[in-house]
Amino acid sequence: MIPTLDHTTINQLAQTYLTMLLDDTVPFWLDRCKHYLDREHGGYCHMVDHDGTLIDTDKSIWAQGRNAWLWATLCNTVEKTDVWREAAELGIGFLDEHGFDPEDGRMWFHVARDGTPIRKRRYALSESFAAIAYAAWAKLTDSAAYADKAVACFEQYVNHQPAAKFTKHRPTISISMPMITIATAQTLRENIGFDQADTIIDRAIEQIESRFVKDDLQVVLEQAMPNGGIIDHVDGRTLNPGHAIEAAWFILEEASHRGHDAHLVELGCRMLDYMWRRGWDQTHGGIIYFVDLFDRPPQEYWHDMKFWWPQNETIIATLMAYLATGDSRYAQWHHDAHEWAYKNFHDTQNGEWFGYLHRDGSRSTTTKGNLWKSPFHLPRMQWQCWRVLCAFSKRAKPMVPHAL
Repeated sequence: MIPTLDHTTINQLAQTYLTMLLDDTVPFWLDRCKHYLDREHGGYCHMVDHDGTLIDTDKSIWAQGRNAWLWATLCNTVEKTDVWREAAELGIGFLDEHGFDPEDGRMWFHVARDGTPIRKRRYALSESFAAIAYAAWAKLTDSAAYADKAVACFEQYVNHQPAAKFTKHRPTISISMPMITIATAQTLRENIGFDQADTIIDRAIEQIESRFVKDDLQVVLEQAMPNGGIIDHVDGRTLNPGHAIEAAWFILEEASHRGHDAHLVELGCRMLDYMWRRGWDQTHGGIIYFVDLFDRPPQEYWHDMKFWWPQNETIIATLMAYLATGDSRYAQWHHDAHEWAYKNFHDTQNGEWFGYLHRDGSRSTTTKGNLWKSPFHLPRMQWQCWRVLCAFSKRAKPMVPHAL
């Protein structure tokens, strides 16, 4: 897919990703899903079947933040269209009105269509996704008030102390906290000039490198003891290759921001190397969802399924590793990940991707959206690949397709 680094090839590939985004993914949600933009209650009805038919009207607050980020970001980086701005505003308004519990200021996870609360989660990921939405909206509208909201939500995320999940007998930390910290701080820095970003990102990267990256085992842990020790039980041994690969490209993104920081390039590529070897299915292709640290039987019964989002993260990470190093191995991995994913996940009839496949690539469900899946990982992949290719070619951006 990327035989050389010549200017023409890079620009063609950038255009390919932008076209996939604007002519396939975006039209599915804005044109085919007739109820996605909820103009009655605000926000997005994102739980849909393969053809855009509404499955359920409940809403994930994660999705409201992630989707508002997407539409505002497209306005900020591709073109300021009325429909994208309206889409972003619907999500921002819903978050403002229905996202927060007035009793403790924390955000909900799952609400009804009209915003009636249904449940929270232990973690503050809703706050992290609201932070990126507010930051992108602040940039689009030049709003200091929304910039402050973005920072406030990020601080809630960083400072949140979740209720104990485990007893003191087996204390546990997860890679999700530092990796989402990196990505959120990067988004705030890019959109609102967040001064504390570099210091916060340094701390999060150090935590990942010192506690989760195990060079002796060539692995990136999903969970560890607070001191970085291995928890040799089924939960502690469970690896999520797609998650670690996502963290790897966040670090490669930081390396690029810092002028091709050699240490960060090496760290990101090392993490990708370890988890590609653990996660890539040599028999059927694609990234497997869970594997065991010591190759024992994983506990989760869906361990060998192929979810959409690990493929998205792998496509990004392999491309960024190739552009950072010129190593043809990453070009081959990118080609393999891209081709397998588009062959098996892409709905050529309706657009967008199916979310869940069995190990052999056969479809598990026709779902395109649920409480977890919405327009975020896939369009972010297409947008990020377009963006890094444009940066590499030293062009502002290629010509936007006429479909806009």
